[in-house]
Amino acid sequence: MTTALDARYGRTPGRRLRARWLAVIVAAGVAVVVVAWLLWAGLFGATASIETQDIGTTTIDASTIDLREQVTVNPGTRVTCSFEALGADFAVVGWKIVHLPAVSERNRVVTERLRTSAPAESGLIGSCWLT
Repeated sequence: MTTALDARYGRTPGRRLRARWLAVIVAAGVAVVVVAWLLWAGLFGATASIETQDIGTTTIDASTIDLREQVTVNPGTRVTCSFEALGADFAVVGWKIVHLPAVSERNRVVTERLRTSAPAESGLIGSCWLT
């Protein structure tokens, strides 16, 4: 009786085998697409890096500081950086977004004047990103 019901409702060994093969083929296809994308994005994708280095600060008065930073990026790349002025307790007391245009040199020194809400002791670039 069970065999007749299985055949009647399509639960035959051949159907299960076809479903299993179909699942294997679909999984292999997905794996090929994922591996191809990883190779394309990882090996052949553009690798851009941004490096920053603090050079120094000049305190102008209690509410103004000049930050001098070096930004290293591939020539011809536009970059945006966030400059941060820090107080004695390392709290951010001034902050500014600076758009750096594309230039032909790899290294550039940037001096930015920041207004602060309290006296600043030092400053740095918080982060940079490609634009």
